[in-house]
Amino acid sequence: MSARFPKPATPLGPRARIAVVVAAVLLLAGGSVGYVMHAEQRTKGRQTGADASFALGGPALYFRDTAGGRVAHQPLPATRAAATRAAATRAAATRAADARTGGTRTRGGPACDRFYASDEGALCLRAKPGVLPKTYAIVLDRRLREKRRITVPGVPTRARVSASGRMLSWTVFATGDSYATTSFSTRTAILDLRTGYLIKSMENIQLTIDGARYHAPDVNYWGVTFARDDNRFYATVSTKGRTYLVEGNMRDWTAKALRQNVECPSLSPDNTRLAFKKKVSDDAAAPWRLYVLDLRTMRETPLAEEHSVDDQAAWLDDGTLAYALPGGGGRGSDIWTVPADGTGTPRVAVKGGSSPVAVAG
Repeated sequence: MSARFPKPATPLGPRARIAVVVAAVLLLAGGSVGYVMHAEQRTKGRQTGADASFALGGPALYFRDTAGGRVAHQPLPATRAAATRAAATRAAATRAADARTGGTRTRGGPACDRFYASDEGALCLRAKPGVLPKTYAIVLDRRLREKRRITVPGVPTRARVSASGRMLSWTVFATGDSYATTSFSTRTAILDLRTGYLIKSMENIQLTIDGARYHAPDVNYWGVTFARDDNRFYATVSTKGRTYLVEGNMRDWTAKALRQNVECPSLSPDNTRLAFKKKVSDDAAAPWRLYVLDLRTMRETPLAEEHSVDDQAAWLDDGTLAYALPGGGGRGSDIWTVPADGTGTPRVAVKGGSSPVAVAG
C-alpha cells in the first residue's frame, strides 16, 4: 500500500508574499521596541534618586551597596591615623571601635553602577537599559540632587571627582567589558563644572611618549585622578599593547608619559603618591597587584594585598587605601582596606560594596 502525502499548498502570489514579509518585520520590530520600553519602565518604576534625608556628610565611607545598587554610607574603618586620634578621648575611642566592627550602614542614596564624591558633590554613573548600552553620567550636589545629566554610549567603569568638586571624569567601555583582555576600547570624558566645558573624549590630547609627540589610532585613556589645583591630572594611556602613566595639564591640554605598566592611578590627598594596579602576570584570572608610586623619588612599593585588584583604589586618608574585590558568600564584591606603605594586613571594610570614597564632612 503506497504512502499518502498531503497535497501541496497553493503557492502564494507576489502580493501575499510581500504581506507576509512585512508582517514578520513589524512583529520583530514590535518585539524589540516592547523589550526596550519594558526595560525603561522597570528603571522608571525603581527609585533611582536619593531619599530626602540622604546627603553627603562625614566623616564617613560612602559606597555602592551591591545588594540594591544604591549608594550607602557607614563610619570610616579604623586606620593608624584614626587610632592615634582616637586615643585622645574616650568618645573618639568608642567611634573607632564602632568603625572596626563595620559600624551601621545607612542606605537611601541614588542608584548607581559607579560612584565617587568629594565634600562638595558627587558623580553617579548609571547604566541605561536598551539594545545598545549607554551610560548616564549624573552630576549631584551635596544633597545628592541631580544638577546635570549627560548620556554617553558604553558601559560605566570608572568615575572620579576632584577634591574641590570642580573637575569630574568618567570612563566607559565602548567595546569589550574587561581590562584583562586586548579587545576593549574605552572613552574617557572630563567635565569642568565651573566653566561647564565638557571634553567628550581625551583621545585628542597632545600626547608625548619618550620625548616625542605620539599619534596612533589605538590610543585609549582611562582612570583619571585630579590634583588639588584642578589643573594637573594623571591617567592611564594604552597603545601598541603597552600601558603608560601620563601626567596631564588641563590649561594647555597636553599629557606626557612618565613610566610604563601603570593602570588606574589614584592620587593621595597630600598629592605626593599615586596608588595604581600593575600587571605582574599573564594569567587573565589574576594579572594585577596594587602598588604605590612616590612621585618625588619615582620608587614603587608593592602593597600587602596579594590578590589581583581590578579597581581604581581610593585613598581614605594619606595612609590607607580602599578597593573592591570579588565578594564572598555570593556577594558581587566586598570593599577592603590596606596600608599604603606596604606593611600591615588587608581587612574587610564593607561586605557587599564597591566604589568606596571617604567624605570628610
